[in-house]
Amino acid sequence: MKRHSMRGLMLSAGVALSVLAGSAFSAQAQVKLGVGGPITGGSAAFGAQLKNGAEQAAADINAAGGILGQQIQIFVGDDASKPEQGVSAGNKFVGDGVKYVVGHFNSGVSIPVSAEVYNENGILQITPASTNPTFTERGLWNVFRTCGRDDQQGAVAADYIVSKMKDKRIAVLHDKTPYGKGLADETKKAMNAKGVKEVVYEGINPGERDYRAVVTKLKAQRVDLLFWGGLHPEAGVLLSQMREQGLTTVMMGGDGIAAAELAAIAGDAVEGTLMTFGPDPTKRPDAAAIVKKFTDKNINPESYTLYSYASVQVIKQAAEKANSLDTKKVAEVMHSGMTFDTVIGKFSFNKKGDRNDADYVMYVWKKMPDGKMSYVEM
Repeated sequence: MKRHSMRGLMLSAGVALSVLAGSAFSAQAQVKLGVGGPITGGSAAFGAQLKNGAEQAAADINAAGGILGQQIQIFVGDDASKPEQGVSAGNKFVGDGVKYVVGHFNSGVSIPVSAEVYNENGILQITPASTNPTFTERGLWNVFRTCGRDDQQGAVAADYIVSKMKDKRIAVLHDKTPYGKGLADETKKAMNAKGVKEVVYEGINPGERDYRAVVTKLKAQRVDLLFWGGLHPEAGVLLSQMREQGLTTVMMGGDGIAAAELAAIAGDAVEGTLMTFGPDPTKRPDAAAIVKKFTDKNINPESYTLYSYASVQVIKQAAEKANSLDTKKVAEVMHSGMTFDTVIGKFSFNKKGDRNDADYVMYVWKKMPDGKMSYVEM
């Protein structure tokens, strides 16, 4: 009797250990996905877009059974748009066991963290927003982007300048960051190659609230068009202070000013501002159901929200094609030329990790029927 009881206890213990082991395996059997971006700081609006897009995509994919039967678990890393904080957030992802990262927003963060942290730890990174060409020009196996590149964006901006404003006085300003200076330089290079020369080229310090000295220089040079390489907070201040000094100078910027907060900063001064960005994915009929999920939550899926959503879709489709969650096998599929069907459209990647299509168009900021300022495709 005692021997039988002991045997029963041993069997029970074995079952318990099996259950615990199974539970531990289930806990580990998740697709750990990091979302890296500026959750705090001046670019927090963009960080929120990356986070909202990835979280909604994960929720939708999980509801449909996950990726290869495994649920996506989201980890959020705040880089505050600072390279050193981005590296710290990346190292935290490594500690958490993250194998995929959607992010970061700033090229100045994505470039160091991709090489210093993700490449060395087998993490696949797909950015919805980092456009500096350097990101994909280093021959790394693990880097991809669902957005375009600054050289593509700069070419579109330059073509518009040459065709519409070649006889105007043009200034080029940038914020000294890899994104802002990169975009400004690509635009400058492309327009210079077509015979258009700027009268001012200068870098300014981001984060300041007084750019009146540079605005005075623009006024003295009678600048008609200011090309701005940088983000919306500084663009809003520049616009406001140009109008304060009586300048009617038109600003042109890139995807870094594609945020509703620009109008909140600059007010009516934003009207007429030109901007390069991808075709608005929220207008795609195929995206309507997903857009509604955001709007039902009172979330405006602007700018990079759907680019982030698409990044998660790419990971799912590539993993299922590879029949594996091994990041190098997934990366091989992504580099193979496979076409991905996403909320922002169908596209494939080249061997560098860039999209095979260039998708920039021109927008103009204007007052909408509801009285609010927003951007519309020209």
